[in-house]
Amino acid sequence: MTAFRRALEGLAAYEPGPPIELLRRRLGLTGPIVKLDANEGSFGPVPAAVEVIRRAADEANRYPDGGCWALRDALALRHGLAFEQVVVGPGVDAVLTYLALALLEPGDEVAFCWPTFPVYLSDAMKLGAMPVKAPLAGGAFDLEALADAVTGRTKLVFVTNPNNPTGGMVTRDQLAAFLDRLPDTVLPVVDEAYFEYVDEPDYPDALVEHLRAGRRVVVLRTFSKIYGLAGLRVGWAAGPADVVAACIKVKNAFDVSQVAQDAALASLDADDEIARRRGLVASGRERLAAGLRALGLEPLPSVANFVWAPVPDAAAVAVALEQHAVLVRCTAGFGAPEGIRVTVGTDDEIDVFLAACADVAGASR
Repeated sequence: MTAFRRALEGLAAYEPGPPIELLRRRLGLTGPIVKLDANEGSFGPVPAAVEVIRRAADEANRYPDGGCWALRDALALRHGLAFEQVVVGPGVDAVLTYLALALLEPGDEVAFCWPTFPVYLSDAMKLGAMPVKAPLAGGAFDLEALADAVTGRTKLVFVTNPNNPTGGMVTRDQLAAFLDRLPDTVLPVVDEAYFEYVDEPDYPDALVEHLRAGRRVVVLRTFSKIYGLAGLRVGWAAGPADVVAACIKVKNAFDVSQVAQDAALASLDADDEIARRRGLVASGRERLAAGLRALGLEPLPSVANFVWAPVPDAAAVAVALEQHAVLVRCTAGFGAPEGIRVTVGTDDEIDVFLAACADVAGASR
């Protein structure tokens, strides 16, 4: 009998939804499927990235740049950092794994608020570390409760801003006060995967306001969302040089494809397009939230590209919406089984979703 590591006991595997074509056959659907379950951007890659992607096939016989040199250099220059302060991985979840492998020993503690992105919990458990959960406050991290959860065994503490799956944000003063409370032995990680969607004056830019100001903090960003590169998998972190060096020691060679690196690099100058997308998502988010309220639901305030709403029997609602060719995420895997998370789609997709919700609600009465 094979003996697996004890750290895997009680660890649930991530179960992504089935591919669209497989789902279409399984449900007997013939038309388009509205996919609002994965927080993907509603827009594809920016035009410059599309051109890079089209040319990539000619070089597919070559290994990618294992050090992500050009992309790291461009990110460092753009954000006023040293090259040695930037690490790139195949998605933010990969960078999170680098941090866990570099820092966590069995018995260490990792603190975060819950519900949130479940990789913080799973990475800790894989390495025999102890996840410690604090509550949310109105869909955002309760940073006072999180600071109270820190002990002498805490090695990492995560702040997800805005939070996934609920969409709430912590303010500039809240984050600064929280970071001031942390002992030097704790490394704070601020996950800003939805940074580019936020247009609130009190939203803190942890990279500028804390890392560049000299604080030991790691800041996570991604090209998967507003840049439209989720299928290529490229995320990155900025942090202290010694933390980045440790992450590079544990990352796999050639783990970020060349097309992903080049597409991300080509996306960096698309500021006008990113601003346009931010505005469209903001208006769509308001339409989506208003439509849910008209159906008698109470979505939480969100500054991201998704909305979370408490829904009775959320898992059954998600299954019922599948029959209407609409995919949403029941957030049981995030620690919130009592609700659904809905990505802000196009206006047409929002209309289809709301009509399907009305049908599902009517059928349940």
